[in-house]
Amino acid sequence: MTATGPRFLEVVRLTKSYPVARGSLAVLRDLDLAVDAGEMVAVVGTSGVGKSTLMHVVGGLDRVDGGRIVVGGTDVTGLPDAELVRFRNRHVGFVFQFHHLLPEFSALENAAMPMRIAGLPPAEAEARARDVLEQVGLEERLDHRPGMLSGGEQQRVAVARALMMRPSLLLADEPTGDLDEPTAERLHELLREMHRLHDLTSLIATHNLRLAAACDRVLRLEDGRLHPA
Repeated sequence: MTATGPRFLEVVRLTKSYPVARGSLAVLRDLDLAVDAGEMVAVVGTSGVGKSTLMHVVGGLDRVDGGRIVVGGTDVTGLPDAELVRFRNRHVGFVFQFHHLLPEFSALENAAMPMRIAGLPPAEAEARARDVLEQVGLEERLDHRPGMLSGGEQQRVAVARALMMRPSLLLADEPTGDLDEPTAERLHELLREMHRLHDLTSLIATHNLRLAAACDRVLRLEDGRLHPA
């Protein structure tokens, strides 16, 4: 499949290191990445190679040591902390390997959380959460707490939560890594469906090469840089 729009995500000469006992460990080394609007790109690589680090810095969860990240025309590397938080909340959706749902809240309340944190009216947040949970096939589980849901259902709530603020960029970091193979395949199908339905640009880190192959492009992260897979 080919890209469907103009350049949306651009990463230029990105570097990121972490302190270790003796000096620092370079994880990303002059990494470049370009993703067009509407494209769904998979990033594969061995465990510990830096896929999560890449997702975190692209989404503004962590700062880089050097380089530039431009999302939808905004250079996020230059944003002050408060502006970066607002940008992340309104324009980026995250799905992680572990769902990170709040156990004391229902599926509906968990999904609605980003809108509640943003200060939007509770009725609006609840209505949006109902709509998105229905889209991911959980209309019969709205009042269920995470402990009453299967692993796949919990991750579907996490997908719904990521879509609540109508983001333009979806970042999924090993979203099926904690699921069995049949459930993982269904979740990847759901991510592709939501990608199309919500007009997203998506970057998905995964170790599953077969599932990654369903994306528009597959890149391999190795030695701190991205290469065609």
